[in-house]
Amino acid sequence: MALSPLVRLGTSTWTYEGWQGEVYKQHYPKGRFKQDCLAEYARYEHDGEPLFRTVGFDFTFYGPPTTKQLEHYASLVPAGFEACAKVWEEITIPEFPPGLRYRSKAGPNPRFLDADYFLDQVLPPFAQAFEAHTGPFIFEFQRTGLDPSTFLPKLEAFLRRLPTRFSYAIEVRNPAVIGPEYRRILEIHGVSHVYNHLYAMPTLTQQHEKLAQQFTAPFILLRLLTPRDKKYHEAVKAYEPYDKLVRPLPDMREAAVRLVTQAVKEQRRAYVLVNNRSEGHAPGTVKAIREMLMAPPDR
Repeated sequence: MALSPLVRLGTSTWTYEGWQGEVYKQHYPKGRFKQDCLAEYARYEHDGEPLFRTVGFDFTFYGPPTTKQLEHYASLVPAGFEACAKVWEEITIPEFPPGLRYRSKAGPNPRFLDADYFLDQVLPPFAQAFEAHTGPFIFEFQRTGLDPSTFLPKLEAFLRRLPTRFSYAIEVRNPAVIGPEYRRILEIHGVSHVYNHLYAMPTLTQQHEKLAQQFTAPFILLRLLTPRDKKYHEAVKAYEPYDKLVRPLPDMREAAVRLVTQAVKEQRRAYVLVNNRSEGHAPGTVKAIREMLMAPPDR
């Protein structure tokens, strides 16, 4: 069976030296690998067809990209290829924790869910230089500071301000947020929940059950990040340099395939982003999920 054109498989990011010899076979001048290898990633073939039709822009979580950066990336990818960019943490962290990284800003974040800041600081480079390749923006909210009673009204007011020419997806890492009111807000604004396979989160299937097994947007977005029993730093230690599958997660794969299959039946686009820390080698996980999606129904 052919893979549905509605399905876009990819990885959380693309700049891994451990994929050289498989995904990357070109020689890159010193200091140019991360800047230029996206072209090879976007055209990498498996079984005679491009494997990756999307990618995650994780780097945009730490600051908005420049127009020049996005012009360069747009020049590297083919027509129809889309990137799912994380939104700058300046907009998604309710309170900056103490510590070296946030030492100058520790405390309440005045820019939390500030729609004007998103429209002024984050969106313009994408609109100017990358709109044809911009997939859903990912708003990633951590576990702390997300009391549903205060977070959900703010989220709804924020989503009301966003231009509908772009797509948006909400990733929450506090399971208490996922419920009927959260689903109602996403559905009203045509925004997707991010189904995240992650330490201490409910399974993908359980998240879908919390949403009444209904999707809320014309697309769905899955992020397969870590095993549910392994913290991020533990997965890094276990899986580096990410050049082979270390621990396949059949339940994760099967749940992902079920969600994608439902989305395709409902004529929704399905984005699946795989992190190296989920099984040890994101390209291998993507290939396995692709094969499952292409298998005859009786299998």
